[in-house]
This record gives sequence, C-alpha cells and structure tokens, in this order.
Amino acid sequence: MSPYSERKKISNETFWGSGDRLFAMASPLKSLGIDDNRYQKSFQLFLERSSEHQCMQNFIHNTLPDILASIGDGKSHLNVIGVGSGAGEIDLEMLSQLRLKHPGVTVDNEVVEPSSTQLHQYKVMVSQKPNLDYIKCTWNKMTSSEFEEQWRVKKMTKKADFIHMIQMLYYVKDPGATIEFFQSLLDKKGKLLIILVSGDSGWGKLWRTYRSQLCNTEISQCVTTGDMKSFLDSKGVSYQSYELPSQMEITECFTEGDEKGELLLDFLTEVLDFSNTASPELKAGVLELLQHPDCSKESNGKVIFNNNLGVIVIDPQT
Repeated sequence: MSPYSERKKISNETFWGSGDRLFAMASPLKSLGIDDNRYQKSFQLFLERSSEHQCMQNFIHNTLPDILASIGDGKSHLNVIGVGSGAGEIDLEMLSQLRLKHPGVTVDNEVVEPSSTQLHQYKVMVSQKPNLDYIKCTWNKMTSSEFEEQWRVKKMTKKADFIHMIQMLYYVKDPGATIEFFQSLLDKKGKLLIILVSGDSGWGKLWRTYRSQLCNTEISQCVTTGDMKSFLDSKGVSYQSYELPSQMEITECFTEGDEKGELLLDFLTEVLDFSNTASPELKAGVLELLQHPDCSKESNGKVIFNNNLGVIVIDPQT
C-alpha cells in the first residue's frame, strides 16, 4: 500500500462522526470502503492519474527541512510520533530529513497505525533498510483515539518534538479535539504537521456541495485544511500553512460506461459503483460539478481535477 493511501484508506475500525459539518450517506449508496478489491483498483488508478506523490515528495525535500531545523532545542534525543503512519514510507523519508538537520541525534519513533497489514509492512521495511540504527520504533497497533486513551490512562508525561498526521484526520470522530490532544504533547520548539486535502481543491468544492449525499460519516468525514484552519483560528492557535499544488486527470469520468471513468468516479465520491447506484439527478449534478472551473480545468482536451493538498504546521500550546 502506498503511503498516500491514508486519505482514502478505510481501517478495520468504524468511525462515527458528529457535528454540524457531518451528515449520513443516503441509504441506497454504499461506501467504496466495503469492497477492498474495487477500492484498491480505484486507488491505484488515482495514483497513476494524480501528481499527489510528487507534490508530497517536493514538500518533504524542499520545505519540511527548514521546519524540522527549528525543533529539538539542541537536544541529542528527539521524540517523534507518527499518527496513521500506514506502511511507513513517508515516516522514514521525514526521519531521514530530520537526521540531515540534526546529525548525531537518536530518535524515539512512536508509530500509531490501526492496520495490522500496514504495520507489518512498516516493520519489514525498517528491518531491511540500512542506516536506521539511530531510530528506536515503538509499535502501537491502534487508532489515534485508542492511543490518546492509553496515554491518559498511563498518565504519560513524555513530550514530543515532532508529530505528524498525514491524510488521517478524515477517520477520527472529532478532528478538532484530536488536534488539541496531540498539540498538548508537543515539547517547547515542537511542531505538529497535518496534511489534508486543501479547502480550495476540487475535493473541497465537491464535499461542500454534496456532503449530505456522499459523506458516509460512519467511516470517514469530509474535512479539509480550510475546516481545520477555521477551527484553529477560533481557538487562537498559532500555525503556518502551505498549499501543495496537485492535479488528477479524470477525462474518462465523462464517457458513459468507461471502466476507468467509473473507477475514478467511485474514488472521487467514495461510493461503490457510483455510476450505476446514484440517482440520475445526483450523478448528473456530480458530473457537472466535476467539470466546473472550481473543480477542474480543461487542457488539450483532457479534464484535470484540482487535487491540491494543504499543510498545517502547529506550534506548542502557550
């Protein structure tokens, strides 16, 4: 599984949503997450058609190093927590950048991941990758809410220098409360890194328009960096934000009966077999919106969807 699967990956746990942004999916529509085979096909097609992988890489190698340079306050040992780490590719890339900015440090790497398959892949990669002697991994097969509960029960006092939550806040009950908890774990000079789809992306427009029909909040929530920045502003929390340009070609979505188009529509809507199960009105509305300039642009006869990501970097509580 790619490290970028966190956005759409459905874990073994069911998440329940609440709050004024959240609605239930209309009963005839089924979540794409219940059919893992079709999900995997649609996700792989998304990876082939989008530049998400590249935009994430660009951020990690060009922008993240300066952020990481500011943490640690000169310490020789750093504590890192990865929340929803998946199979660990992104974690290890970020730790590599951390090592470059802080040569000679040792790292305690807390990994929080509910999927046993993903966690196993992470462990295998760590065992096979050279030059990781400076990292000690602690494996937590659990959700972020279970990790939080465990942390409170054990009355842990350890502070973290760097916490990252990449494409995972869609799958927690209360994203705002989750951010507040992990921010409370930051040491002075620590940083909390969050990556989600941008509020200005095509996803944001799609979710704002069809949230009530498409978002199955028993499994995931339609939350963007725009939502999170509004929450942080309301709390007076200090943060920095970045936009990561990304796009995805979705031309086949507009050809009736096209297999790849139907897979892409499933991925965009998170609905299993959307083309054949959605009402004619909903399908027509979604297709019209996907071609709207707020969601996509046309280039050389192709429809290019705005897949921009947003990054939020949060400072410790004052």
